[in-house]
Amino acid sequence: MNFKQVGKILPFVLSISVSACGKDKPSNNPLTPDQKKQITVLIDLGKTHQTIENFGASDAWSCQFAGNWPEAKRNAIADLLFSRELKADGSPEGIGLSLWRFNIGAGSAQQGSQSGIGDEWRRAESFLDDNGNYDWNRQSGQMWFLKAAKERGVNQFLAFTNSPPVQMTVNKKAFATSAQPNLASGNFQAFADFLTAVIKGVQVKSGIMFNYISPANEPQWDWSDGGQEGTPFTNNDISGMVKALDASIKTNNLNTKITISEAGQYEFLYSANGKSDRGNQIDAFFDQASPNYIGNLSSVEKHICGHSYFTTSTYTRAVSIRKQLAAKVASVNGLSLWQSEYCILGDNENEMKGDGRDLSIAPALYLARVIHNDLVNANATAWQWWLAVSPYNYKDGLVYIDKNKIDGAYYPSKMLWSLGNYSRFITPGSVRLDVISKGAEPEILVSSYRTTDNKLVTVAVNSTPQSVELNLALSGGKVKNLSTYTTSASKDLAIKQALPADKPIILEPQTITTLLSDME
Repeated sequence: MNFKQVGKILPFVLSISVSACGKDKPSNNPLTPDQKKQITVLIDLGKTHQTIENFGASDAWSCQFAGNWPEAKRNAIADLLFSRELKADGSPEGIGLSLWRFNIGAGSAQQGSQSGIGDEWRRAESFLDDNGNYDWNRQSGQMWFLKAAKERGVNQFLAFTNSPPVQMTVNKKAFATSAQPNLASGNFQAFADFLTAVIKGVQVKSGIMFNYISPANEPQWDWSDGGQEGTPFTNNDISGMVKALDASIKTNNLNTKITISEAGQYEFLYSANGKSDRGNQIDAFFDQASPNYIGNLSSVEKHICGHSYFTTSTYTRAVSIRKQLAAKVASVNGLSLWQSEYCILGDNENEMKGDGRDLSIAPALYLARVIHNDLVNANATAWQWWLAVSPYNYKDGLVYIDKNKIDGAYYPSKMLWSLGNYSRFITPGSVRLDVISKGAEPEILVSSYRTTDNKLVTVAVNSTPQSVELNLALSGGKVKNLSTYTTSASKDLAIKQALPADKPIILEPQTITTLLSDME
């Protein structure tokens, strides 16, 4: 269907107030604040894209402490992250994450100051000790959040590592020396057996089986500064580790799937990006002609994981990178993309700096733009945040806490609720629908999804300082029982119910709004 045909089938259109075009789309005739620009948006129920698998976040690193805080406070934090319950007014209690990422520590916490990692909050315990024994009472704070997620309805769990256990590393530290891989090939099988032991031990301790195991994190970076646990790996290293892990999973009769490669930047998935032995990872792992091919292993999940860092600005550049990535993923039959880690870093030109904790709506709007771009232009089937709980003066947290190991205050951010506009409503199995629009981006971003119970979920991001009049326009159906959930400077998924489907919906200035409705 071409854009000229839309007017013949629309019962009504989307009318938007825009003050000016964004930096990436300069206008020769900028609008004054009281002018309206008419655009048309069609949600095509007959044209679908990817199926969404989950929205998630990780427990690194603060949950090791927050999970041992007073019960009322840790429960309140868990409710914010995982709950699908409603408040008395009908608005959500939490953002209903559908996947939880569990950090398998390498043991730098046991080493203390001798670990070389200066920030105690970035060290992590290991279940393994120097005598080769396992203590499943370790990582207790993280285990509490793991169980809290399950109790609140989360049913997808991923375990990931930043480094192999210090007992197995080359330098006996949890970070690398001289930018070299910190695991000798002779220890690949020992590392694999450690990971399967953790999968089994955590299941016995908590009753939770990890659906996924991720053995390498951002292998392109050097990880030699002692800032946290981490190690680089070449594609050949990852291939060897995954083959060993696949064998160990089969030996132990586990159903856990292996996810790769947690690339530190999208470009490494489809190009060398300056690191030939760590780039072109889609070809390296899923091209049968590659010496590092692992796509035929039964334990390997057929998706590729990448991180959105360093690719979010400008909007035009962000779109271009994601379209290149989507095309490359689509070239491999059955392969999908997971955006498996993001927070706002300091690489976004003058748009949004990572430094400085900011609970306001500004970074929340920026985050919504990133999520939209990853879902719509990269065709990501999963979207996962980095630090669910952060003590830092940085834009890396959904919920912030005082940097106190025993007790303190917690502070929900607007980024939490911005993610919630997606995660709370776009449930696993939802299918992204085609949205035809013209002339709105990047100030107004609209995406739409059909859930497994035939609900229509439409997320609209209005970054402008003015209100927007929005009418849902469907091809192949009609809307009924419409409600909206709005995140703004003063609202956290605030609900408006029983709205007339044939009247404009007002999107307030600088808001993320989810429209939830039935279809007929």
